[in-house]
Amino acid sequence: MSNRFTNIIAVCLLTFVFIIAVFSIKDDSLTMDELAHLPAGYSYLTQKDMRLNPEHPPLIKDLSAVPLLFIKGIHFPSEAKSWKNDINGQWDFGNKFLFHSGNPAYKMIFWARIPMILILLLLGFYVFKWARELFGNKAALLSLFLFSFSPTLIAHGRLVTTDVGAAAGMFIAAYYFVKFLKNSSRKNLISAGIALGLAELIKFSAILLFPLFCLLIIFQAYAKSSNFKAFLKTFKKYSLSFILIILIGYALIWVVYLYHIWNYPPDRQVRDAQFILSSFGSRPLANMVAWMADKPLLRPIAQYLLGVFMVLQRATGGNTTYFLGQVSASGWKIYFPLVYAIKQPLAFIVLLIIAFIYIAWLIKKPFWQNPLQRFKLWLNSHFAEFSMLLAVAIYWAASLKGNLNIGVRHLLPVFPFTILLVAAVIIKWLEKPFLRQFKKILLTCLLAWQAISVVSVYPHFIAYFNELAGGPNQGYIYVVDSNLDWCQDLKRLNKWIDKKGIKKIYVDYFGGSDVNYYLGNKAYIWQGTKDPKEFPKGNYLAVSATFLQGGRGEPAPGFNQPTGYYNWLYKYKPIAKIGYSIFVYYIN
Repeated sequence: MSNRFTNIIAVCLLTFVFIIAVFSIKDDSLTMDELAHLPAGYSYLTQKDMRLNPEHPPLIKDLSAVPLLFIKGIHFPSEAKSWKNDINGQWDFGNKFLFHSGNPAYKMIFWARIPMILILLLLGFYVFKWARELFGNKAALLSLFLFSFSPTLIAHGRLVTTDVGAAAGMFIAAYYFVKFLKNSSRKNLISAGIALGLAELIKFSAILLFPLFCLLIIFQAYAKSSNFKAFLKTFKKYSLSFILIILIGYALIWVVYLYHIWNYPPDRQVRDAQFILSSFGSRPLANMVAWMADKPLLRPIAQYLLGVFMVLQRATGGNTTYFLGQVSASGWKIYFPLVYAIKQPLAFIVLLIIAFIYIAWLIKKPFWQNPLQRFKLWLNSHFAEFSMLLAVAIYWAASLKGNLNIGVRHLLPVFPFTILLVAAVIIKWLEKPFLRQFKKILLTCLLAWQAISVVSVYPHFIAYFNELAGGPNQGYIYVVDSNLDWCQDLKRLNKWIDKKGIKKIYVDYFGGSDVNYYLGNKAYIWQGTKDPKEFPKGNYLAVSATFLQGGRGEPAPGFNQPTGYYNWLYKYKPIAKIGYSIFVYYIN
């Protein structure tokens, strides 16, 4: 396959991703995290003050807010209590900024999502680039095809959130670090440092790059050394270089955070840090951050560490969610494996299984015969693949250990590594002469199946579930939250109401959007925990799937919050389902 033809196909695939992403966001209402991220980003660029949303690094939020700088007449509500007095009043401020300051919310939301789509395309380009360098044109195109028809990547690559950005940052940082280990030039060292810094400026989960890179140094030194003395020498050389890479990365982080706290009053930064970390497990670390917060040279790093500790605190504490008929705040060990299995296209799962079987078949000798020697030989010729496998293993291990079970989106950093590895193995499997024609037909059918299954759910990519789960119509039975219902269908609910000529509807809406901004005076807020006898008969009720299932699930062991408050709706059949995430009932 020629390079020219490969490039043309790659451009077509990336163009497809751009078009389908842009056209699918026009009817998506503001999703949950966008309420915090977009206003925070605008406040960073215009106020140079990072009092809002310190739980996430600023880069993605900054990029989302850049288009807003070119929209005339945007009012920044600096007089709002949520800005002046509240500590991290991100949700109230976001609502005030977008929906209650006379700003063109729809226009702002749409244009803020365009840079996110460009980051998605950048990730696709690097998946293609790395696959091509390692395995050639066929593997590169297959990787890019699987990337382009990944519903979860498309779904979250169109939103002002950090998950696809985290996937891009970690994948690109790994690419440049492995490139540095292969050729330790000054240029590659600087590139690895910048890529590491950018990854850390996107999402704090990128901190997992540090154990990954440390292990890669150990394994690379082992692969290149013939004895223990040579190992120590090589290990020392790489370790010193890694220190330089870290210094470059954190110099970049320091500069970026310096800009973001430029107008953030030091005494305010200290108070905010003390309050936010008041329940943090390690008091010495929390006190250290507060102490650093008013020291001129240390303030940027203090703000960075505040975010890191907030993430650690939240991951340990968990989040109340519904899963397989239960409601819990402490998570389930099978949550991510099951959600991954039902949110990935089934055709991709089949390819993943074929890849596993083929790899197992390639291990012709029993693995216990000369394992270290065989591993070292393999490592020397397949270090990049080993790096990707290790990245996937570390991220999966961290995800399974945490209690924050709110969506498959948190697994997105493993997606590009997995896609590339599967594509590489499938191409090798395809090139073996045994049953080659059959394998080509099978692969063609699987790719067509994946493309059709993904395109058919347009524009509801967030709600994608594969055939194993019964498709998007049945997804709510298994999981909700950002797997299905992330507040994206409020605008579609308004269109349905107008089409039906409904003048009044009660709404129990899970999301950050202002219900009355979208629905006007037709909407009346209902809370699921109210006594159902208080609901006025002869009226419509729209309930978000997250609240509906949370109000019908059984409490998991140890969960003591109210449940079962929506069991009364079992006797009613929904008269409509809006975009798979909002259930509409007529209560008579």
